[in-house]
Amino acid sequence: MNRLAGKIALITGAAQGLGAAMAHKFAAEGARVVLTDINAKGAAAQAALIGDAAASIGHDVTSIEEWEAAIAFAETTFGGLHILVNNAGIAAGSNVEATSFEDWRRVHSIDLDSVFLGCKLALPLMARTVKDSGVRGSIVNISSIAGVIAGHNSAAYNSAKAGVRHLTKSVALHCAKQRYGITCNSIHPVFIDTPILDGITGHLGREEGLAKLGRQIPLGAVGEPDDVAWAAVYLASDEAKMVTGHGLYVDGGISAM
Repeated sequence: MNRLAGKIALITGAAQGLGAAMAHKFAAEGARVVLTDINAKGAAAQAALIGDAAASIGHDVTSIEEWEAAIAFAETTFGGLHILVNNAGIAAGSNVEATSFEDWRRVHSIDLDSVFLGCKLALPLMARTVKDSGVRGSIVNISSIAGVIAGHNSAAYNSAKAGVRHLTKSVALHCAKQRYGITCNSIHPVFIDTPILDGITGHLGREEGLAKLGRQIPLGAVGEPDDVAWAAVYLASDEAKMVTGHGLYVDGGISAM
């Protein structure tokens, strides 16, 4: 308990899935949390479940103006920002020949450009908050094991998530050089039991689909949202004060194959 006490966090894509799980875990560990999502009602519902330690705002992560509004909301609501979790994303699978340029740009806009915008626009407030409070800051970018291990039918998704991985390293080095007191790391989950898998498992049925995906993973099962949430808690806590520019694999051993 209280591993994140005194910290203020903003988590994108927090209406469901990994974002909601992280928001609940962060609040349970003592943080105050701003939940953002293009699904504003869903984010508000999750914030209501958490209680006074949470607030929410509608947020299209591809919009500079909505990023600015979300960051300003964190400052006016809770007084600053120590932790940014860039979680919002979509899954889209197709090979390079079958992927339209429109789909390519859409995936990169949501999965990669939004991470750039979040880091760029949140860092000034984060740096001020860390300096004024003396409490360390952290950026956690949710990539994917697909950003490390490619697939023949995931050209845009592989590219975007690999971009998140390397952008994270650049941001980490920038923050270190500026002596901001802010680390930046990425998390690379394998298949996790969230609504993002519906497009993969839908034609098989939920249980059969999850079992099929689990057979591809050395540990024999897909992950749970809390597996990623606990990893994010660690990276955002002072336990990880010497960890930056790192990609944490929550992948059931698939990258070891």
